[in-house]
Amino acid sequence: MEEIQKGLKVSILASGSTGNSLFVSSGKKKILVDAGLSGKKITQLLNSIGEDPKNLDAILVTHEHRDHIHGVGVLARKYKMDVYANEKTWEAMAPLIGKVDNSQKQIFPMGKTLTIGDVDIESFGVSHDAIAPQFYQFHKDNKAFVMLTDTGYCSDHVRGIIKNADAYLVESNHDLEMLRMGAYPWSLKQRILGDKGHLSNDDGALVMTDVLGNKTKRIYLGHLSKENNLKEIAHLTMENVLKEHDLGVNYDFKVYDTDPEEATSLFAI
Repeated sequence: MEEIQKGLKVSILASGSTGNSLFVSSGKKKILVDAGLSGKKITQLLNSIGEDPKNLDAILVTHEHRDHIHGVGVLARKYKMDVYANEKTWEAMAPLIGKVDNSQKQIFPMGKTLTIGDVDIESFGVSHDAIAPQFYQFHKDNKAFVMLTDTGYCSDHVRGIIKNADAYLVESNHDLEMLRMGAYPWSLKQRILGDKGHLSNDDGALVMTDVLGNKTKRIYLGHLSKENNLKEIAHLTMENVLKEHDLGVNYDFKVYDTDPEEATSLFAI
């Protein structure tokens, strides 16, 4: 008799300014969120956690930036899976990913909950310089996994939606000092630092002080800038800020790193 999977299994396949992709299994369904690397690289990353792209049921897209959609068209055409995004994102993305059959194009409106098989997926809007960016919270068996990257700030509304999840992928894009002192032109620095840019290490940590709860066991640091951050700095900042707020780092929950080239181990929540 086949064993029924409780909760969710997740791997952050790649996270960073060069490409992003995430795998979620609910038992009945296997879902990719974003495919910001080549189809070949995503296949390698899936294989590294014992998964095969031919078994994927769907791709969810957060927004149309290249580091989130680079491989979407290739994978959709090759494996005939459904692709979900909101209407405006579809309009912006369609010319960039090549032909996808109309039968595979699915609309996932912002602020709605969609059920795919045995998993409920909640979408919520964020503040980023894309047409209509949205991220996702996955629910199954009273377990929740939240992904929140590519946002300049986190509103009270979003904080309310994502409170007390079991695990988070949260943005730790840049170290403020590295960005300010770095080689980027001032206009780009302003974009990153603005309300439609990216959360800094400190910003991401402060969001977590607000939203983590008794259920929270894992915090993954995502979308680190190659030029303006280091894993060690991001990790230390998150742990220090949480400790300053008397939160039980390494006791009640743990902080984990992600990588732009290597998948995290498949973890269960």
